[in-house]
Amino acid sequence: MLHEVRTRVIDSVRGMFAHAETPLLRTGEFEGDPGLCGPGSVSWRVIGDVSVFVGGIRALLIQAAHPEVVAGVEDHSRYRDDPLGRLSRTSFYVTTATYGAMPEVVEAIDKVRAAHGGVSGTSHRGQAYSASAPELAAWVHNTLTDSFLEAYQRFGGRLSVEEADRFVVEQMRVGELLGASPLPATAAGLRAWITGHPALAPSPGMRNAIGFLKRPPIPPAQRVGYLVLMNGAITTIPRRLASVLGVVAVPGARVAAVSLILGLRRVMSNSPAWQAALERCGTPYDPRLFRDQHPGMAQ
Repeated sequence: MLHEVRTRVIDSVRGMFAHAETPLLRTGEFEGDPGLCGPGSVSWRVIGDVSVFVGGIRALLIQAAHPEVVAGVEDHSRYRDDPLGRLSRTSFYVTTATYGAMPEVVEAIDKVRAAHGGVSGTSHRGQAYSASAPELAAWVHNTLTDSFLEAYQRFGGRLSVEEADRFVVEQMRVGELLGASPLPATAAGLRAWITGHPALAPSPGMRNAIGFLKRPPIPPAQRVGYLVLMNGAITTIPRRLASVLGVVAVPGARVAAVSLILGLRRVMSNSPAWQAALERCGTPYDPRLFRDQHPGMAQ
């Protein structure tokens, strides 16, 4: 009975991320390659935890506060028609950039840069935008980094100031390959840059994006859990950003999110991509800490 429940939960969550290529399929071919981060990194610990689900939703919410960034999404993305596809592609990119061998990392980042190449236009306030512009790429990258870190700190495990800064520096390497700039080098500096960003303001694209994120067209079996995670994410958004976004968490949101994350952690354990990366690097690990074998692992 418990095994059946565990399988249903894992399949339900996995189904939300199964609309794009599976990351690290060939990672076993790059034996000994630590990639950008490596086995001793903070990034492998943070991104491998189930709190990453909260971090991903938080990043999407915060990214909508930048009128030019959200205009690019509104004008060029198919997120309304294919929300799970967009979610899966983002997951593929984050997972590969964090755990992949360097050839896999470079390939994933090249795909993102190519996709951003044609994304340009003018926002509702008359400002030109280009997804390839270093400052707009920085907004997307930096909010992802800050959100994964904040979600882990609130719902995962506690990192020291030094460990949090190490995570930011490790993720900076991804941002540099993307051509993003500026890239603050400390957790405190990153948060200050995001909360004090002068470009932030409400916009029609923001209201559309927030409305969509509050009511995404996902299967009923996944919707309740998603809403708990989304409201948990809202509780972590700094006051100025929440005011711009116009978001307020429902009562009891943090307690509900903590309970759900604890349950998911017990059922799902850690990311199989982390396990595959450890295998590739020849690093000993306890297989009981991971939920199943990754296709890219040595058989």
